[in-house]
Amino acid sequence: DLQICQHRAPTCCTKKMEESYQAAVRRERTQSIQALNFELKYMIVGHITAFQEAFESLLRFAENHTSSLFESAYRPMAKEAAEPVKELFTDISLYILGAETTVESAVLRFFDSLFPLVYSRLINPGITDLSEDYTECLRLTRQDINPFGRYSKNMVTELSKSLWASRMLSQALSLGIEVINTTEHAALTKECSRALVKMQYCPHCQGLTLIRPCVGYCLNVMRGCLASVSELDAQWREYISTLEYLTNEMASSHDLEMALLGIRNSINEAILHAQLNGPQLSATVDKVCGQPKQQEGTLSSDNIVPVKEATETQTLVMAHASLNNKRREFINYMKRSRTFHASIAERLCDGDLVMRDSSTCWNGEDVV
Repeated sequence: DLQICQHRAPTCCTKKMEESYQAAVRRERTQSIQALNFELKYMIVGHITAFQEAFESLLRFAENHTSSLFESAYRPMAKEAAEPVKELFTDISLYILGAETTVESAVLRFFDSLFPLVYSRLINPGITDLSEDYTECLRLTRQDINPFGRYSKNMVTELSKSLWASRMLSQALSLGIEVINTTEHAALTKECSRALVKMQYCPHCQGLTLIRPCVGYCLNVMRGCLASVSELDAQWREYISTLEYLTNEMASSHDLEMALLGIRNSINEAILHAQLNGPQLSATVDKVCGQPKQQEGTLSSDNIVPVKEATETQTLVMAHASLNNKRREFINYMKRSRTFHASIAERLCDGDLVMRDSSTCWNGEDVV
């Protein structure tokens, strides 16, 4: 009653053993593919982790760099500006990790929160009554009177270019893991598991436990079984090219590091612009939001302070080099995996599975 290992000679197999063999080949095939995938998956997962760690470190550095602007140049609003700065960098982080948000909404939300502070602490430092309604009116007015000139729009443009490549790379790496996981759990067809039993276990039914499959026979069986996996070859090659393109984009004109560190200067230019146009802004705000309560006595609104640039170049250079090295190492490794899906049958037939350097092997019917 054998279905797979039928042979003219006497056999020591039963139908139940054939069923056990089918379960065994399915398990073994999954394990073999997992072993092949392990290094590739380990490399991608490792790079995702390294990329995120380097990126988080860079974000913290850029956030501190930006906060120090308020500490050194705009002390009257430094404490209150801490929360909007933190929110801006949180939004940027979420954007890169693939959240449904945009760079423009993050930047404009930040400037909406910044304007009431600039207006009440720098342009009109005598204001005491900054009620919720008045603050909200200032936030909404910001969109119409554009107190920060072209600087808010420039910041959106610069960051959008730089962060886009990082966001795409982050999503592409996650996609790579998905593809690899899918190939690991590709179901074997009934014909395939029967062919694998015939190749690996039918010799055992004749007592030939040391005979292994012939190389050509193994390749034919494996290519048939893994046809759906090898069909991914063209898309995988294209995927590697896309990764290469994205890493080059990040390292060239759309430099993530420089864009994040440039946030500080953009905000400073924007605040200076608002201060220089203080009288016109005050006139417009008074018409729209009314006049707030003023403190007794006169306080000069002319407190434009030149910014002292922090000497953090060395730390930046190290963070920049670290991220660039990680990208370079990763893409060089991934380029070597271009043929991964096309050569999977050859790799499975390499090693212990087939007979090497021997005059006898199993061809599916007999020892040859």
